[in-house]
Amino acid sequence: MQKTRFLAGIALAAVAGAAPLAPAYADKADDTLRVAFSEEIINLDYLYTTKREYIILSELIDEKLFSIDPDTNEYIPALATEYQYLDDTTIQVKLREGVNFHDGSEMTAADVAYTYNFIIDDASESHATGRIAPWLDSVEIVDEYTVNFHLKMAYPLAIRDMALRVPIRKNGSYHKDGEIDRGAMALAPIGLGPYRVQNFEAGQDLVLTRFEDFYADSPKGDPAIGSIVVRTIPDIGTQQAELMSGGVDWMYYVPREVAEAMGAAPNVEHLSGPDSRIAFIVLDAGGYSDPDGPMTDLKVRQALNHAVNKAEIAQFLIGGAAQPIDTPCHPTQFGCSQDVTHYEFDPERARALLAEAGYAEGFQLELWAYRDRAIAEAIAADFEDIGIDVDLRYVQLESLNQARANRDIEAYIGTWTSDTAATTTVHFAADTDRNLTGDPEVSELVLAADSAIDPQEGEMLYATALDRITSQAYWVPLFTYSVNYLVDANLDFPLSPDGFPRLYAAEWK
Repeated sequence: MQKTRFLAGIALAAVAGAAPLAPAYADKADDTLRVAFSEEIINLDYLYTTKREYIILSELIDEKLFSIDPDTNEYIPALATEYQYLDDTTIQVKLREGVNFHDGSEMTAADVAYTYNFIIDDASESHATGRIAPWLDSVEIVDEYTVNFHLKMAYPLAIRDMALRVPIRKNGSYHKDGEIDRGAMALAPIGLGPYRVQNFEAGQDLVLTRFEDFYADSPKGDPAIGSIVVRTIPDIGTQQAELMSGGVDWMYYVPREVAEAMGAAPNVEHLSGPDSRIAFIVLDAGGYSDPDGPMTDLKVRQALNHAVNKAEIAQFLIGGAAQPIDTPCHPTQFGCSQDVTHYEFDPERARALLAEAGYAEGFQLELWAYRDRAIAEAIAADFEDIGIDVDLRYVQLESLNQARANRDIEAYIGTWTSDTAATTTVHFAADTDRNLTGDPEVSELVLAADSAIDPQEGEMLYATALDRITSQAYWVPLFTYSVNYLVDANLDFPLSPDGFPRLYAAEWK
């Protein structure tokens, strides 16, 4: 750790020598926030993109029917004013009046119906189709500001999916002369969000300006900054130099050591906030890779849970807001019960459990990982400390996915970003290769929780499922992640508890 810190200090010194340390006020003076992304931005239409950078931009350009309150994780009205279930498979949604698109036209029920009906059409090939089409049959216009969502089945997570995935588009956006144009909104989307696209050069720079006709009472508030320029700068060193010289005001997902070193500069502030991503180890309890393998023994799985010093890994290898977890979900999310089996870091207890299971001399474990090599090596060292001979298979994600699909993984270190419902469904539903439990009861509990109309019933079912997952030690839950930002010292950038960066909330000090 000391060597890494020393190298980061050298990098800072080199940048300081090449750029003045005096604060640069031009961005504050011209009311322009300059953002650096490492990823190339080539498509601004969130209906056809998935990466985190595109979600950040969509939150600036677009608006959905519902929003997520980052403090409570509740789903609250945005373009909608209210909703009600007319029956188990019909949701009526009332829309705000007087909400305008960036071209000045008013949003009506026709726009909402068009957007959703287009998404669930296989011909759309939208990235949102997979989330919406399984439960939505059609959207019907009731009147100018009312729509009815007709569901294929009772689905209590419909409002969540509306809040997470579907920006509203103008009626007819993707159709021209009877043909579908899937790229119609890629370069200059006509959105409903607090910022509109002024200029965009794919792969280079994006210029957004505040939409002065943004609707009142939006959960996003009234954005303070007039313009946002998003620059694609793949090299982290170049981003640092631009930050020091005033060419950039905001950097995202900065390596910890770089962030700590750069944060010492007088015109730079290092911010560290929570991230919604969690880390965990999945264990082949179902014996798919080896029906008689050690992972099929509960005491062995319990031993692995006791073996990992996840508190120290969170503190020293992640840092910032990272915290150890005991559940296979993010503790801040709805349904992520903390009333579960806890496994304290206790190597002696781990060794005793291995002995009770007949592995006093340990065994060989093939542990797969695809990111955060230092963390993977620390976990492997903890396992070796209790007598396990670890073969660390550090591979590309595609290789890990293929091996898992072939049921050829004994244990792997994974990460995930989503709510409790999606996390448990993806990893513990019976029809996914991520489910290595071999336990039909867990699958039944998770699917029942997903289908519960009553939130209290759903919360209870999630709690029961999580209790079984932890008591049977199907996973080794590890920690939450932390995000490091570097920002201009004149910028006030509030950190959200859910870890999502909301640039529209930034303002100058």
